[in-house]
Amino acid sequence: MHVLSALSPQVRQYLLVTGNYWAFTLTDGALRMLVVLHFHTLGYTPLQIAALFLFYEIFGVITNLVGGYLGARLGLNRTMNIGLGLQVAALLMLTVPAAWLTLPWVMGAQAMSGIAKDLNKMSAKSSIKLLVPGNQQGKLYQWVAVLTGSKNALKGVGFFIGGALLALLGFTSAVLAMAAALALIWIASLFLLSHDLGKANAKPRFRDILSKSRAINMLSAARLFLFGARDVWFVVALPVYLSTVFAWDFWQVGSFLAVWVIGYGVVQSFAPYITGKKRGHVPDGRAAFVWASLLAGLPAIIAFGLSAGGSPQIVLLGGLLVFGALFAVNSSLHSYLIVSYAKEDGVSLDVGFYYMSNAMGRLLGTVLSGWIYQRHGLEACLWVSTAFVLLAALISTALPRHATVD
Repeated sequence: MHVLSALSPQVRQYLLVTGNYWAFTLTDGALRMLVVLHFHTLGYTPLQIAALFLFYEIFGVITNLVGGYLGARLGLNRTMNIGLGLQVAALLMLTVPAAWLTLPWVMGAQAMSGIAKDLNKMSAKSSIKLLVPGNQQGKLYQWVAVLTGSKNALKGVGFFIGGALLALLGFTSAVLAMAAALALIWIASLFLLSHDLGKANAKPRFRDILSKSRAINMLSAARLFLFGARDVWFVVALPVYLSTVFAWDFWQVGSFLAVWVIGYGVVQSFAPYITGKKRGHVPDGRAAFVWASLLAGLPAIIAFGLSAGGSPQIVLLGGLLVFGALFAVNSSLHSYLIVSYAKEDGVSLDVGFYYMSNAMGRLLGTVLSGWIYQRHGLEACLWVSTAFVLLAALISTALPRHATVD
């Protein structure tokens, strides 16, 4: 406690925001793995499993759009705490008797979880803009990268926890344990998070939720296709493929995806150094185009290797590692650019609009992941992923270019 009291108020708030984000992310990753594996064992098809997450992604789109407006009017502390509380409620919805876990009920719980997740993420990402001076772009990039990277690393830990809890405790007990732990975090956050964090000086109008910045609109479009490219094969197709074709059990699927996402998060945290921060550079539109172009060929190479009869274990698992590293850099670049482009007063409006596009990409990828895999298999998912990354690279050519040096 003495160490915390010696820190500046900005750093203390950053640590609180990050701690909230970490706790939420653990439950979000674990819940995703629990739902995919549990309902797969109940005999749900890949398309039905994708449908379970449909409302999660749809309400994520709506929440990011409206949540940015609410954050600017009410303050980011309130939107973050509302998100934590809703996630506790969503988890408790899944602890009902097994006979109640119908498709509509689970979709409703996932809808609430989607609202919670995007309120939490929008609040966390927006807060960083307010805690770093505007003339320190290198530090802003580093803080955003650490927040984003650590979140994804912990999401990977959440995947592992989800698979492990399902094997050890069963579905209901696992979800109940997560709800209890997150409730304690939520109560602490209600008392400790600053009450005026992120509230705009001028009350925004509802029509201000739509961005008027060309740079933010272009970045949002690129983000949509970037995350659609990941989720079109990662959300449903990959876990089901590993479970059916490789005959992996819960522990193996959960552990592998956990390690993949943890590695992805670690690379995100170091993205500023990979992209040239040590040389005094921060990324611009050209960097976003270059890194998206490097990523575009990976899904195609994996698909070609599988169709050519290569060892699925070597081709798929090896390709996944390279894809994860390149995707991590792309994602970290985008996360920095949106915070950099956003206006400081009412920052959550711009960040919320951008993450609305992120959620639309996840929604598109999730639906296509189940449908394309069920109809055409994993290789088709990978070819669609290739097309989406190419579109993200093409859109990135319209982003501003600069030569900012700290």
